[in-house]
This record gives sequence, structure tokens and C-alpha cells, in this order.
Amino acid sequence: MQLITTLLAVTLGAGTSLLYATLGEIYTERSGILNLGVEGMMMMSALAAFSVSFYTGSLLLAVIVAMAVGAGLSLIHAFLSITMRANQVVSGLSITLFGTGLASYLGQRLGPASNGRNLAGMSAKSFSDISVPVLGDIPILAAFFNQDIMTLLLFIVVPAAWIFMFKTRSGLTLRAVGENPRTASAMGIPVAGIRYIYTAVGGMLVGLGGAHLTLGYTPGWSENVTGGRGWIVIALVIFAGWNPSRAIFGAVLFGGINAIQFRLQAAGTVIPASFLNMAPYIVTIIVLAVMTLLGRKRRGTYSPPSALGTSFAIEDK
Repeated sequence: MQLITTLLAVTLGAGTSLLYATLGEIYTERSGILNLGVEGMMMMSALAAFSVSFYTGSLLLAVIVAMAVGAGLSLIHAFLSITMRANQVVSGLSITLFGTGLASYLGQRLGPASNGRNLAGMSAKSFSDISVPVLGDIPILAAFFNQDIMTLLLFIVVPAAWIFMFKTRSGLTLRAVGENPRTASAMGIPVAGIRYIYTAVGGMLVGLGGAHLTLGYTPGWSENVTGGRGWIVIALVIFAGWNPSRAIFGAVLFGGINAIQFRLQAAGTVIPASFLNMAPYIVTIIVLAVMTLLGRKRRGTYSPPSALGTSFAIEDK
């Protein structure tokens, strides 16, 4: 029982950063904007969160700055994709290359900070686990209710994201812009403005995912701390069928795979470490293949927004 509880707790913690970023990408893509810059955005946000926590000791400020960094990079992508009508794939890849490169350069300049201590010998702050009264003492459930604050907030964030998207007028507007921007514009909806807003909102959520990596899941900064999670997020969006509620299962699945492969390496398994490191990406390929087939057979349930990746201007009507 204890082993199961521990494994579930590690799985949930590993999936938290993925789930925040996946929710952000779902909102961005629902507006019709394809953002392949998630990896670079997560890397920069992770660095920003750790740096601010390290130098100021404020976790709240660290999270706010991480969200601001994510939003800032996403707005660069929005400007190129919406205003300049650049190719969204190229723009997103540029953000990834820029973000990962800049984070690597700035991370090296942290010097002693890379070891988790500043020049005065004080450690950077990170999130501690919180036990929810009663629920945190129940076997199995303890795995879900003995987590850091960012993981616990997901019990509110995920349902709220689903309700907003599918049960509110604003959510209907968002989906309309992503499905048929011409019709939405004809009805008086500011398509460009909506896309800017949700690209920024998506970037903020991606920033939260990056912040959790260096403040919660693996406190501290290291080279390539995201480990390709940004690319896994792109697959998780497809796995979830662009639905916030289904994103939970994908994040737990990939988080579990990551947790298990680390545990196996630590236990000294005979399986080569390089193969274990490949496991999450092998599953990503399988998931993409399966979801593509499902999308063809069940059109509408697992299909992307109709206008995803396409630019739009009023003169296009």
C-alpha cells in the first residue's frame, strides 16, 4: 500500500508541470494559434522562477515572473502569427530555439546559484508539500492530498478551465474563433484580439508549468531542465482532444512513465538507462499514431480546431 501511495504521489508531482503547460496550449490552440514554442517558454520560465526565488526568496514573486516570461514569449509568437501573419510553425520553432538558447546562456551566468546556494550560502526557496486535513491521512488519497500548493491548485484549475471553455459565453467565443474565424468576425467578434488574449493566457499557464519544475518537482536549476517536456505537451494536447478535462489522464500517464523510469534507474535495473530515457518519447509517438487514427474515425471528438494554424485578417472575409 505504501509503495502504491508513494508511486502515485511521485506520478502526480511529475505530471503537474505537464498539466499546466497542456492546459495553456489547449487554450492557445482552441483560438486557432499553433504554438510550438512551448519547450523554449517552459525553459525560460523555469529559469526565471528559480532565479527570482534564489535572489529574492519570494516564491510568489517567482511564480508571477515566470508567468510574465511565458506570456511575454507567447505574445512575441502572437505578434508574428496574428499581426505579421507569419508561418505559425516557423514562429513557434523560433521561440523554442530562442528560449532554450537564452536560458542555457543565462543559466550559466548564475554561477554558484546553479548549485542551489547564493554567495551568502543561503538556499533558494522551493515549494514544500502541504497535507490537506483528513484527506491527507486516508490511504491512497494521501498521494493526492500531500502535495505542494501548485499541484493542489490543479484540483480547482482543471475543472475551472473545463467549465469556462464549455459552459460560458466567453468559452463559446473562444471555440468559435478557433473553428471559423470568418463567421466569428462577421458576428462582430474581434478575432485578432481574442487570439492575442488566449495566446497570452496559454503562455502564462506554460509559465506556471516551467515554474513548478524548478520550484516544486526538481528544485534547482540545471541545463536542459525541461528534458523535452514542451514537446510532450504538444502530444498531450492531441491526446486530450483539445479538452481540459482529458488532459489530466495524459499528464498522469506521462508523469507516471517519467517517475517509473527514474525509479528503475535508481534501483539499478538491467534495462539500459538510455532506453529508459527514451520511454516517454516512445509513448509520445504511439499516442500520436493512435490519436490520429481516432481522429479519422471519430471526427469532431479528437479533431483539432478547424482553423488551427491558419492566419486571419478582416480583409479575408
